[in-house]
Amino acid sequence: MKKLLWPGITAVLLLAYPLVFTTPFQQRLGALVLLYAIAASAWNIVGGYAGQISVGHVVFFGCGAYASLALFTHTGLPPVLGMPLGIAAAVGIAAIIGTPTLRLSGHYFSMATIAVAELARLVTTNTEFLGAAVGLSGPTVPRTWLDLSFISSVPYYYLFLAVLVITLGITWWMERSRIGFYLRAIRDSEKAARSLGARAPRVKLIAYLLSAGLTSVAGSLYALMFQFVDPESGLGILISVKMLIMAALGGAGLLFGPLVGAAILVPLEEISNSLLGGRGAGLTFVLYGAIIVLIARFRPDGILGLFQSARKAPEKHDA
Repeated sequence: MKKLLWPGITAVLLLAYPLVFTTPFQQRLGALVLLYAIAASAWNIVGGYAGQISVGHVVFFGCGAYASLALFTHTGLPPVLGMPLGIAAAVGIAAIIGTPTLRLSGHYFSMATIAVAELARLVTTNTEFLGAAVGLSGPTVPRTWLDLSFISSVPYYYLFLAVLVITLGITWWMERSRIGFYLRAIRDSEKAARSLGARAPRVKLIAYLLSAGLTSVAGSLYALMFQFVDPESGLGILISVKMLIMAALGGAGLLFGPLVGAAILVPLEEISNSLLGGRGAGLTFVLYGAIIVLIARFRPDGILGLFQSARKAPEKHDA
């Protein structure tokens, strides 16, 4: 029962949030927290559990966003129908780039993913089919309910909440499966994991593909909510940094770590932007840099890791 207490409280709070916080800003803020929690949870599969620090995950985010709006732009079909195309594109790209790059380790892998992300942004900026530097837009007015175009943020909030539950469910299943044990073993020591029979390249690639597909779903949801994407909003490297910091801040490799990180970081960013307006554009980079330094220096296991350590301390003392 104790194990179910905090997840139950979290579920109640998430369901009740739009009913308690009723202003448009608060409801939009809640929807953004869930949206980025989905993206960070997807990143957590490969970055948290497998210890492969990808800084190029924005490529998969962009696949989802661009697939949804490109389908509408060129065929007139509802953007939501582009979600499967985005997943397929993200998984295909992940398979192509993951096979060689996942053989790298440490900062070499991170640098390779940054290079891939920047290449994708430059190619998109010069591709007319994808809107080039101008970007792509969704339907200006809702035509059918499939357009999922709402005036209020509340429908998006509950849509994102449902997708987050599915994402966490997949992560929970993976965490308790054989591949989850292999991933944690690879994160701790790849050589030791290989000696125990784990096929490290194959296991890491599976995690990378799963993470890419879920990240593209977050990108599609972003496009549905904002009805616009361009190279900066869909493929900017800062999106990857957000995923990384949210997972690390909450607790990388922990199921609810990305949600906790998103619940802290997104309000900080939105409130600072709201208070400072255009003058706060550079503050985001300062904020992210400061958070990275603090996490690396004081709590590498994140906020949830701190609570877990505090909870285990009395148990050890009693023993």
